This record gives sequence, C-alpha cells and structure tokens, in this order.
Amino acid sequence: MGAIFSAIGSAINAVVYAVADIIMIIVSVIVTIIVTIFDIIFDILCCNCFGGRTKRTGTHSYRFGRREAAAI
Repeated sequence: MGAIFSAIGSAINAVVYAVADIIMIIVSVIVTIIVTIFDIIFDILCCNCFGGRTKRTGTHSYRFGRREAAAI
C-alpha cells in the first residue's frame, strides 16, 4: 500500500515541478521582452539627445563622429 501512495506522491510532485518550470519560462520570456523594449527606447533617446552617433552593443557603447579637442 505504501508503494501506491509513494507513486501517487511522486506523480503529483512531477506535475507540480512541470507547472512551476512552465511558469518560470513564461516569466523569463516576459522579462526579456520588457528589458529589450526598454533597451531599444533608451538607445533611441540616447542617440537623439546626445550629439554624435552612438553604437551600442549590450552594455558597451561606442561613440563615432565628434571628438573634443585636447586641452593645450
């Protein structure tokens, strides 16, 4: 009798873990989409607000164009 209850408990446990994994994947996808949208918006704002062209890749940004003269 104990083996039957153990098998039922293991099946319930597997179902709960599968549902939790699906929820975690959904939340991860939603967060990734939101972060990407904000990253695109900030890229557009930075290019419009600050002079010169800025090439941004991930967390690094590279400036092309205007360079300030060195103080003599």
